[in-house]
Amino acid sequence: MQFNKFITYKQFGNQAVLIAWPVKIDEVILADILQFKTKIHIAFQGEIQDLIVGYNSLTLIFKEDIIDFNSIKEKLQQLYHQVTNVTPQENYIWEIPVCYDVTFGIDLKEMSTNLRLSEQEIIHIHSSTLYTVFFIGFLPGFLYLGGLDKRLHFDRKPKPRLNVAKGTVAIGGKQTGIYPQQSAGGWNCIGKTPISFFDINKELPCFAKAGDKIKFTPISKKEFDAISAKVVHRKFKLIKSVIHA
Repeated sequence: MQFNKFITYKQFGNQAVLIAWPVKIDEVILADILQFKTKIHIAFQGEIQDLIVGYNSLTLIFKEDIIDFNSIKEKLQQLYHQVTNVTPQENYIWEIPVCYDVTFGIDLKEMSTNLRLSEQEIIHIHSSTLYTVFFIGFLPGFLYLGGLDKRLHFDRKPKPRLNVAKGTVAIGGKQTGIYPQQSAGGWNCIGKTPISFFDINKELPCFAKAGDKIKFTPISKKEFDAISAKVVHRKFKLIKSVIHA
């Protein structure tokens, strides 16, 4: 309840409410958002169509048009203050294999020159960090990750590429991420993962969720090819471990 004085509630269209926290990327704020999300899911069961997490927001999509916003707002404010024994969601650390070979890391050389770090130093720093999944957006399965080491902050390209391959691991500004499908993009490509981050045929199309952690594990080009073959035949299983509070 430490953010109570700073949280705002606004009606967003006919069927949504936008709840906003202070505008910054912060794991304490994320934890507060996720806890409130669980409370809302229970209290408004049957009324909510979706709950969408952002860096500093939570959007409630109702199944029906909102008739009395003030009443909903009051209920939400009371709910936020309630001390309940809500079981927190179980979160995982996902180990994502990444090949940083020059075949995929086409911007490593430029980054190395400008950051005054060797390519191996960039790879080591990038793969030694544990990243937090704040939310999923932009593209289905695109994870917005927090935690990129300041030494690797690097501006996005002034002119985006028209085609960035699926699985490309890249850095843009203060963030790192993985392109879940082929698309245009202006981030700096440093590697590639053979893992698919979005599969519409699965019950959970994206395996990761807000609050999870991502750990990039460097692999060789040979290992990349081997894992790719297993992924195609659905014989590769990601390594995950439970995050203990």
